[in-house]
Amino acid sequence: MESRVAALHVAPERKAPMVAVGEIRAEAGRGIVGDRYFGTRHRHVSVQSQEELAEAAAARGGPVPAEDTRRNITLDHGRIPTTPGARLTIGDVELEVVRKAAPCRVMESSVGPGAARAMHERGGAICRVLSSGSIAVGDRAVTGAALIEA
Repeated sequence: MESRVAALHVAPERKAPMVAVGEIRAEAGRGIVGDRYFGTRHRHVSVQSQEELAEAAAARGGPVPAEDTRRNITLDHGRIPTTPGARLTIGDVELEVVRKAAPCRVMESSVGPGAARAMHERGGAICRVLSSGSIAVGDRAVTGAALIEA
């Protein structure tokens, strides 16, 4: 079973609402064009999985919508690698994991009470962009030489 991009979100500035888009353009060493973290040193792209969001929703006892987690890329299933240095290719963009994506306090208001706790260990990864290219909804996601799988 292949893992594919289920949703893409960007926010033009800090605290601005996330906007769903059909495609993003990533620049090596800079991030997603038009996103609040474009040009930062390491926090270029955040990646999460709908499967892990479903687990968080079960732990929370309520929905955890992808757009409210403040992550850029949501894959349709599988576990997101969180080990620093792990590589992912999504669309034609190569990413390198910098760290686990920790749930932020904003989730308590955007998702609701208990969201940050429910997202602990399910928040996905923060990555840097190693190669420029585009990522679109429906694109395939691979880690190393294997598809991201459950």
